[in-house]
Amino acid sequence: MKVRSAIARTVCVALGASALAWLATAGGLSGGSAPDRATAMKAIADEGPGYAVEDFGYPNADKILAEQGITLKRGDGHILLADCASGTDLLQVMTREQSSLICFRVTGSSGYLALEIPAVHAVKGNNYATQVDMTAGEESKSFDITKNKWTGVGESADPEGRDFMLMEIRTAATQ
Repeated sequence: MKVRSAIARTVCVALGASALAWLATAGGLSGGSAPDRATAMKAIADEGPGYAVEDFGYPNADKILAEQGITLKRGDGHILLADCASGTDLLQVMTREQSSLICFRVTGSSGYLALEIPAVHAVKGNNYATQVDMTAGEESKSFDITKNKWTGVGESADPEGRDFMLMEIRTAATQ
């Protein structure tokens, strides 16, 4: 009989402690009023880190613009500015305003990059199906780029010889 009453007391004490712990975490025995708890919770929430929102902006775009004169806006991360000496299978862009080529590495099954490069007149394709969008004033034109060959775009493909700005590059892997 003594053993039973000791077990019953232990169970009652454990249940009581569990109930008190539950009430304390649920706010029933916090010692403060409901408005005080709400203020404390809001203060903690305001101090926490903000939400991470991807805007697809190109990393270090300001630095690239200052150093290389290339405006990289946003993309999906699958078309990246690259050193032309870094390898093969690069998209290459030729412009009248830059003395050297501008190269891009393409990764993944498709890619998108919004940018601004003035006076582009030729693009060399890689192993991807590539299309570029360009503007001359208010007029927009799209050009399909031949794989692994130079394609005349912009002023070299325009009967009027107008200056075109490269605005977008889109790529897709092909079999």
